[in-house]
Amino acid sequence: MRRSFKFLLRPTVKQRIALTAMLDDHRALYNAALQERREAYRRAKISIRYADQSAQLKEIRADDPTGQGRWSFTSQQQTLRRLNKAFESFFRRVRAGRKPGYPRFKGRGWFDTITFVEGDGAKWDCQPRHPSATFVRLHGIGQIRVHQHRAVRGRVKQLEVKRESARWYVIVSCDDVPAVPLPASGRQIGVDMGVVHFATASEPLAGVSDEQGHIPNPRHLEAAQKELAAAQRAHAGTRHGSRRRRKAAQKIGRLHRAVARRRADHAHKIALALVRTADVIAVEDLRIANMTRSPKAKPALEQAGVFLPNGAAAKAKLNTSILDAGWGVFLSILAHKAESAGRELISVNPANTSRTCPRCGQVSRDNRKVQSDFACVACGYAANADVVAACNIKRAGLVLRDAGAA
Repeated sequence: MRRSFKFLLRPTVKQRIALTAMLDDHRALYNAALQERREAYRRAKISIRYADQSAQLKEIRADDPTGQGRWSFTSQQQTLRRLNKAFESFFRRVRAGRKPGYPRFKGRGWFDTITFVEGDGAKWDCQPRHPSATFVRLHGIGQIRVHQHRAVRGRVKQLEVKRESARWYVIVSCDDVPAVPLPASGRQIGVDMGVVHFATASEPLAGVSDEQGHIPNPRHLEAAQKELAAAQRAHAGTRHGSRRRRKAAQKIGRLHRAVARRRADHAHKIALALVRTADVIAVEDLRIANMTRSPKAKPALEQAGVFLPNGAAAKAKLNTSILDAGWGVFLSILAHKAESAGRELISVNPANTSRTCPRCGQVSRDNRKVQSDFACVACGYAANADVVAACNIKRAGLVLRDAGAA
């Protein structure tokens, strides 16, 4: 397995200045490479590739020894590869008929990550004089202390240095990370995602759900909305380019990052409870991007420039609730934990899971006339609609597993 481990860096003041300079130089390299590609195609219809630009690095470094020449050659190659991937994605979207999204120049706040290859420009866990501490050595900067809060397993392949506001992190990507299987529990469980409840399990989870299996939705963004609104009003009242405006923007960023950390922490705890409880976990195969897409405008045919109501305001509120719940974050974390623990995770088509009677199999929209209650129109079976959905997801997951084994 390949896994990544994220740790906080503890750079000195001089190292912070050097890290910022390194980030600015890599951003300048990215923008210059993008400009070269644009101009070559605009003037002569010539497509410049990664190999062409990588071959120019030696000359660029020789001409600018106190700038680009200070940093790791392989990290600069990784920056050029990053641009090349952006162009590959652009052409892939063009061929697929989707919105192209041409690669953009990176402003100061839109380029915050530098990638290194382990052993070539960066060295993980070098301990020259402090055997009890962890350091990372970066070419051009030196040894930076790392706040390592857990063990790194596997073989280190790649290091990423990332800036988040005033903090710096290192992300260690490892290959051949060994799995740590949990003891078999002999249980299977289905999970239905929701907005009123964060999720509902087909059976209760000790410590995280109620007796029906409902897992509360913490609504982290909603809880921070009052403080966020005050910070955004303060930001709107500042002058463009001023120091106060920059500080106000940093405060908004800190609040959003705090919400993201709380959301991820909640997802980790729920995912851990699930993999400890069941050997087989069935979840919905959700298309979250489609679910949170804004409704299309409805122009009035008889009046030019006039649009009919399309429920956009109500849909926007629902979209915010779905994104605040963080289904995508949770499902991604659950997949990683299930793989590491040797559990089986099965994705199930969510269609009609809350409208199908688990007793007689009747499928009807009339089975769920209100959000919370399920009442079968054929056999009279009644239960909580989310619990019914979780049970149907579990059953569908077991059917898929048995079909795959046959």
